[in-house]
Amino acid sequence: MPTKLKFLIVDGYAKASRDEFDVAGMKHAWRLYAEMLKRHLPEAEYEVWFPSDIATPPDDLGPEHYAGVLWTGCNLTIYHDEDRVQRQIEYAKKSYEAGTPAFGTCWGLQMAAAAAGGTVEANPRGREMGIARKIHLTEAGQNHPFLAGKPLVYTGFISHVDQVTKLPPGGTLLASNEFTHVQAIAVTQGKGTFWATQYHPEYDLHEVARLFIAREPKLLREGFFESHEALVEHVNKFETLSEAPKRKDLRWQLDIDDDVLDEDLRQAEFHNWIQKLVLPHAAKG
Repeated sequence: MPTKLKFLIVDGYAKASRDEFDVAGMKHAWRLYAEMLKRHLPEAEYEVWFPSDIATPPDDLGPEHYAGVLWTGCNLTIYHDEDRVQRQIEYAKKSYEAGTPAFGTCWGLQMAAAAAGGTVEANPRGREMGIARKIHLTEAGQNHPFLAGKPLVYTGFISHVDQVTKLPPGGTLLASNEFTHVQAIAVTQGKGTFWATQYHPEYDLHEVARLFIAREPKLLREGFFESHEALVEHVNKFETLSEAPKRKDLRWQLDIDDDVLDEDLRQAEFHNWIQKLVLPHAAKG
């Protein structure tokens, strides 16, 4: 096995959207992934591709050159026929063909499904925002290495309006909740395997608070908050709990528990992907 494994982080946000995160004080999606990667595999190296701005990945390298491909969240719509979307789908298909392990969240889960022949559509319930409630493991999820260590029922940070409505061939539903049926999947196609969640293990309370700020116009329009002042009050509670995670009053008010506050538990999926998929695959190579 190589002493240093290199990963490709695919951040589909366009520059204008990344600039919005800067204004809100939120880290870019690729940065959140880079930090999560280095936390679980400190010796790892990575490159970043912004496919909404740049047509080809770094050095035009295919997925076979990486130990794994990481797909961040994104505000694009995967069922719209745009070049910047299609080039990502094609790269995900190549990952399956090459046998390169893939991991993704939100957009990444939708990519895992769409590239393998599944269907993604707008969620008729609208936006699932902030905290995904009562995610539960399916029978398959209870016995799958991807979700080892997760409780039977848990919560997760989330922000999305689309959902997978049809699993692809080789896809297995691992976790679900009432709002969004497909919350975690494993897809095997060709030589490749893609593990993904609709929720965001890479987020923390601070980042979700800043995301509320970045999405304020949409959240006010969609009725999540009655006013700017109400949104700011909610953000401040998230920020305060981020600094003082033992605050019982805020944990109770926000219905937040260790499943999102404990970083090891929140990121168990990514840890499992590294340990049970990436490292064994690299050892074979």
